[in-house]
Parts: sequence; C-alpha cells; structure tokens
Amino acid sequence: MKPYKNLAGNSGVAAYEIGEDFIKVKFRGGDVYLYNYSVTGRDNVERMKELAEEGKGLSTFISKYVRERYAEKLR
Repeated sequence: MKPYKNLAGNSGVAAYEIGEDFIKVKFRGGDVYLYNYSVTGRDNVERMKELAEEGKGLSTFISKYVRERYAEKLR
C-alpha cells in the first residue's frame, strides 16, 4: 500500500492501494476497506482515487458521501 500524504494533517487515512475498478483504504486504526465499482459506485471510486493521489480530502469524502458502502472489510 502507498502511504497517504495527509496534507491537511488530520486524516484518518494512513495508506491506500488503487486498482482498475477499486481502491483499498487503510485507516490509522489498522482497518482496511475495499471500495469497488459494484458496491460503492464508479464515480465515487474514481473520486476517491483522485483524492488519494492528491493526499487531501479522502477521509472527509468517505464520511460524507460513501459511509458504509464498502465492498469488504479486509482486516
């Protein structure tokens, strides 16, 4: 997984991994969630990928727009 830049300095996101139709997000507590096109929605996943690469706003986006629409909790 790639470390999240956390440019805002207060994100709950620690790292992420981007795939063709998914993003995995690791939170500071250690939990990893899989978000994919079929459950989370293509537009949401693509926006999450952009925010992950920018290093700012991913945690806020998840809490505001995605919430519990993850495909799987991996750990």
